[in-house]
Amino acid sequence: MNTIRNQGRRQFFSAAGAALTATAHAAAGDRPNILYIMTDQQHWNMMSCMGNPWVKTPAMDSIAANGVRFDLAYSSNPVCMPARTSMMSGRYPSHFEMRTNGPAEVPESALPAMLGNVFRKAGYRTAFGGKTHWPQPMTPESIGFDYITRDERDELANRAAAFLREKHTQPFLLVASFINPHDICYMAIDAYTNANKLPGMHPKSVVERQCMAEALVTPTGVSKEDFFARLCPPMPSNHGPTSNEPTALGKFGGFRGYVRTHWKEADWRMHRWAYCRLTERVDAEIGQVLAALRETGLDRNTVIVFSSDHGDMDAAHGFEHKSLPYDESARVPFLVSWQGKTRARLDKRHLISSCVDLMPTLCDYAGITPPAGLPGRSVRPLVETGKAANWREEVAIECGNSRSIRSRRYKYSLFEGREPREMLVDMDKDPGEMTNLAGDAKFAGVLADHRRRFKAHVEQLGDRYGRGLLA
Repeated sequence: MNTIRNQGRRQFFSAAGAALTATAHAAAGDRPNILYIMTDQQHWNMMSCMGNPWVKTPAMDSIAANGVRFDLAYSSNPVCMPARTSMMSGRYPSHFEMRTNGPAEVPESALPAMLGNVFRKAGYRTAFGGKTHWPQPMTPESIGFDYITRDERDELANRAAAFLREKHTQPFLLVASFINPHDICYMAIDAYTNANKLPGMHPKSVVERQCMAEALVTPTGVSKEDFFARLCPPMPSNHGPTSNEPTALGKFGGFRGYVRTHWKEADWRMHRWAYCRLTERVDAEIGQVLAALRETGLDRNTVIVFSSDHGDMDAAHGFEHKSLPYDESARVPFLVSWQGKTRARLDKRHLISSCVDLMPTLCDYAGITPPAGLPGRSVRPLVETGKAANWREEVAIECGNSRSIRSRRYKYSLFEGREPREMLVDMDKDPGEMTNLAGDAKFAGVLADHRRRFKAHVEQLGDRYGRGLLA
């Protein structure tokens, strides 16, 4: 990605600084440090604190053991670049007309109100390490961070720990952006290209494939029969397609279409096994960062937020990868912890937008007024009291070929392409999203209500793609 030329950047930020609304409300010594840890492609159930018996995540669990775990947190768009841009800007990706990982840009005028610049202007030291995956002209430096490392794995853990061990004379915001369990992508990609004798995709991804190969290793001395009987995760109960599946979901070609058609149960179960191992790998890296936080005593004055950019379909409905409004793809962990000030609690009621609620939340803890007009809200009142006045009744999920509204009980999605295009699911009675109620006359009133909510949200955001789906 291109950077803004130094002279132009100085002039630009000097002129724009006066217009930025972020201001500090507390003395620097009274403001907590902020540690935001994020993974890539980890769905909400991939933590042992969720009761998942197939994965062990002691580091993530330790955050949950001292804080609030939000059970209904959804990515603003379950694809890397849109979600990550949303996190740093506090805006839905549709604000920048961004739907996929394809070529995109944000205007330079948006940069001063990005997360690092907001915190730096308010007196925080700001540092970022690991994966970025943002559109031009976003770089760690242009959005207000010192870039401590490009590495997304063990070196990131080491550099983040070293940063924490430094002497700090001002509060800090440290973002540690880890890559895994994203390496799971290469299992389906390589299965497809190998089976069809095609050139390998992403040939430079050597480390990724090495990690993937290591994740597929099974325990020594265990027979294949015993491995699948005792150790390998079973098939999910929602592996099959949703009834009256929207036509767009059956249109995937390439590796996604290949594995949905050709993979057998053993393939899917090995995918799930490897996904767990890659999650455990990143958990160990996170553990190094948390150990440094405790070692330095900074944990007593540091708010920890943990989340992921999006999930992985993990064999649900015959899919792997992301980009779909199903929970496995769009629902993510979202944990908030502050040693001595929060206690372990599970919030199963409030709908959280893990991307657009991030900046308001971090600003709230830091005593900073966030940029004006952001669509998200701070979850701090929910963390501290379990309630907040007039909390949202639905949260939006934007995807490359659809838009969705998740209300407290239902999820409504509208896809592009031929009919059927709508999907309505009762998330209380059907959490696996197996039955599409959009054509059921008994739910006509619920469908009409969610169509109304959908339209209102699209209009409120000025979402041109969403408007196009309604046309």
